[in-house]
Amino acid sequence: MPDMLTVNRSARPSDSKGFQRMFAPGRLTLGVFFPIEAFPGDQPTMLGQERLARRAEELGFAALWCRDVPLRDPSFGDLGQVYDPWVYLGWIAAQTREIALATGALVLTLRHPLHTAKGVASVDRLSGNRLVLGVASGDRPVEFPAFGVDFDQRYALFRENLRVVRATLSEEFPQLQSPYGTLSGNADLVPKPISPVPMLVTGHSGQPLEWIAKETDGWITYPRALQRQAEVAAHWRAAVEAAAPGVFKPFVQSFYVDLSEDPDAAPAPIHLGFRGGRNFILRFLEALRSIGVNHVILNLKYGARNAGDVLEEIGREILPQLAARQGDGE
Repeated sequence: MPDMLTVNRSARPSDSKGFQRMFAPGRLTLGVFFPIEAFPGDQPTMLGQERLARRAEELGFAALWCRDVPLRDPSFGDLGQVYDPWVYLGWIAAQTREIALATGALVLTLRHPLHTAKGVASVDRLSGNRLVLGVASGDRPVEFPAFGVDFDQRYALFRENLRVVRATLSEEFPQLQSPYGTLSGNADLVPKPISPVPMLVTGHSGQPLEWIAKETDGWITYPRALQRQAEVAAHWRAAVEAAAPGVFKPFVQSFYVDLSEDPDAAPAPIHLGFRGGRNFILRFLEALRSIGVNHVILNLKYGARNAGDVLEEIGREILPQLAARQGDGE
């Protein structure tokens, strides 16, 4: 393992423990968003999350996902896990050992890239190389004036921020100029990550899909009707093959779940997901895998049942069947 002042230059993002826990060609894994809680309104209680995080790891979930909500916008309806993502991921890293830790997604445009890079490398080190970085340009206009950032410039700033983050994480004493400042080769950011941290874009963040396929390590998108999602996944695979032939870059989506107590309950649509029994949920997840989805992030906000019970049922009843039906590299 390299020391804290250098990054392993021979490693690739796909070599990270977080990436390998979450992603493999032709396979589907499940993660879960914090808070692991069903709650009305926009503010969760955040009670018992450490216990639930450890249980998710024991049950075989691939990842715990942390959102970045800098300011409360009551019209948005969800504060995520409330706490600063780097503080919270550092806390959760100490509670777990193997499960991947992911941001979904860090708002790059509202953070100085050096602060972002410092947080990335710190959590990667403290977690033992488990961090997967999901990034976005931001979509809540109310936040931008508070940070002194021009909302109309967010797409250009996103590209610049990502460029600076990547350079400061991978290079020693880099020389950089950007709208965020200048590095003249006489100062360096430490620590460095253990190996290159996988970086995935959420949505388009104002960028063409071809740019995302070339410049990043995967794509996080939103739920859609199954046929439409199949078309989007095929477009992604074609873009990746054109930009990086032979390289696996995962396709990820979120999914809101309200798991019924009756395993055979028929599905009914909810916001960005379904209410239904576990047998339908399993069939739906298998359908997602068949169209090329590699990881699904479950959000339990709109559930009618206790989220811990839902986590337990998915972990005990769905995850083993999903793994068994995928086989070895099927």
